[in-house]
Parts: sequence; C-alpha cells; structure tokens
Amino acid sequence: MLSIYQVTDVANYLRELLESNPSLSDLWIEGEISNLSRPSSGHTYFTLKDERSALRCVMFRSAVASVDLTNGAQVVVHGRLSFYETRGDIQLYVDYVHAAGVGILHLQFERLKTQLESEGLFEAARKRSLPAFPQRIGVVTSPSGAVFHDICNVLARRWPLAEIVLAPTFVQGDGAVDGIISALQELSADNDIEVIILARGGGSLEELLAFNEEAVARAVYASRAPVVTGVGHETDYTIVDFVADRRAPTPSAAAELVAPNWQQVASALRYFGFALAANFSGVIAAKGSSATDLRRRLSMAAPDTQREQQRLDDLRQRAGRWLEHTVGDRCRDVEGIADRLNALSPVATLKRGYSIVNRRDNGQVVSSISQVKPGDLVEIHVSNGEFPGSVGKQHGF
Repeated sequence: MLSIYQVTDVANYLRELLESNPSLSDLWIEGEISNLSRPSSGHTYFTLKDERSALRCVMFRSAVASVDLTNGAQVVVHGRLSFYETRGDIQLYVDYVHAAGVGILHLQFERLKTQLESEGLFEAARKRSLPAFPQRIGVVTSPSGAVFHDICNVLARRWPLAEIVLAPTFVQGDGAVDGIISALQELSADNDIEVIILARGGGSLEELLAFNEEAVARAVYASRAPVVTGVGHETDYTIVDFVADRRAPTPSAAAELVAPNWQQVASALRYFGFALAANFSGVIAAKGSSATDLRRRLSMAAPDTQREQQRLDDLRQRAGRWLEHTVGDRCRDVEGIADRLNALSPVATLKRGYSIVNRRDNGQVVSSISQVKPGDLVEIHVSNGEFPGSVGKQHGF
C-alpha cells in the first residue's frame, strides 16, 4: 500500500538517522572556509569546501577556535553531522577549529585540552598539596619494565618508612585506558593510600595515547588521593599532566616529589631539637631573672606588718574597754528595770501581807463583795501558797 509522509516526518527521520551513527558524531574534516557570517546572536556560520564539494557548518558561541576564522583560511574542524529540518540542510555542528597542517593526534590533544580546561579540570585552586610524610604510596604503572623498579629504588632510598602499593595495568595498547582507570579507582577506594603516582616510560605520541584520553583524565580528577604524574620524558606533556595535582618530568622525579629525604628530615629534627632546647634555656633563664626581680620589688613594696600588728593590738584593747563599759551600763539598766518590774509584781504584793481571792467555780478574781455571796467557795492565795475557804455571812451582805 502506498504511504504518503509529511515533510516533517522525513526530516526527523533523516536527523535521527544521522545522529544515531557514531561515526558521524565524532568527525575531523579539513577544508577551506567560505561564506563566513557572524550575526548578532554570537554564533558563526560558514561553508567548509574543497575542490569538489561543500558542507554547511554552524559553530555556536560555546565552541572553541584556536585560529582566527576568515574566508579562505584552511582549517581542520571537529564536530557532528545532523539535519537542520527548517532549511532542509545537512550541516556540521562544529565544536573545535584548528589551523590545517597539524596531525590528527595533536588536534585531538588540543581539542580535549581546551575542553577540559574550560570545565575547570586544570584549575590551580583545586590542586591538593602532597602529604609531608606519607605512609602508604600507590603506584599505577606496568609491573614489568624499569619504571616500577626505578620508583621503588627512589622511594627506598629517600623514605623507606612508606609502604608501596602497586595497582598493575597496561600503559599502552588495547586495554590500557580501562586498566588505568580501574587501577586509579582501586587505589582511590583505599582510604589508607595518601598519594598516587601515575607513571610510564617515554614514547611517541601514539604510545602515550592512553594518557591523552578523556576518560583517564576524568579518573585522575575524581581520585580521592592526590595524583602525581610521571609520564614519558621531560619534554612530554599529556592531558593527565594538566589534571594531576603535581606533574613530574619522569617517573623517578615523581617518586622524589612524593617522598621526603629521610636524612634531611633527621637533620632538621636534630636542628629543631637543639633550637628548642636553647630556646627553653633562654626562656627559663629570663623567667628566673624576672622572678628574682619581682621578689625584690615585692619585698620593697610590702607594708610594715609589725607596725600594723601593734595598731591592731591597740584597737583590740580599746574595743575591749568600750565593750566592757557598754555592757556594764546595759546590765545596770536591766537591773533597774527588773527592780521596778518586781515592785509591781503580784508576788511582791503578796509578800507584803496581801492575798488574792479567786472564785472556785470560774477562777474569777474577787475584787468586790458584790462578786460573792455567803456560802460561795473560794481559793485564797498568799505569798507561800494557797488554801480553800468559803464566804460566811458578814456585814454588808
């Protein structure tokens, strides 16, 4: 059955077809720039052509160019192919431009270096300091060959107190990238590893290819422990050198960076010991002299305690005399008050021959004959006791 498609359906299919092809997503193309245009959006549009063909290109503002873009310039660009549905064009989306005449490996190196630098992986502020006296040192390199042997010799000579932990891996060829990443992750997962050396001997750009891979660079960046690289010869620079916390020109130099010289450390300790002892001696002498001076000044500034003690004795005697006089006066006052109170006391009255009569039924003091009648019982109180009585018939009742 005949099928009729919409233009958009075909355009979308072409775009998906191009973008799903891995080979078309990582292209390096050489050509001459023409029809260069830079609108106000900040993006750049141009055509890349050779003697027979032309290809539309677009480079957004986030892309990087290591060369000035001008019409007629011969360049090598990196990008991906896609289909622009609105205009019906196949075009190359460019993310990196470099001058022509440079090898492909160098182009890949420069592009990745530019990309990672823009992401902040090379920032000096994020690079960590190395431990002063490491106890466990990790090494990522090939177990065969002279590199690991040289590293061990340097570490044994400079800092024999450290334990060396090797994470063996291929450093070139098939499996090198995955091996290096795995070794870095293994050592990083060991919390006792304080620093990692990533090393290999010298070689051509092709032989150092694994150390210029993005995945390896990101594994170095992600390492928990600081990483020191010693890759190739002194003039060799790889991407991991820029990401690492420190870069050494050779594997042996990397070992020297991570390990202090024990003889220098011992000498420094002896020096500091002598300096500390001398400093303490000086401090003790100075403090002793200061203490002697303080004692002398205190003895001179101390008050005459004997004179003050005499004054205290005098004050004590005067206070005693005042207290004795005051207490005597107060005692005489109290005795006078007591005498007056005794004179008014009922007991004193009874002693003078008087008596007190109380009714026996209610205890009321009888002070008038109207309070009793003949026959009432009473209690009669005298100075030395009491006795009962009764009211008889008398005159007045």
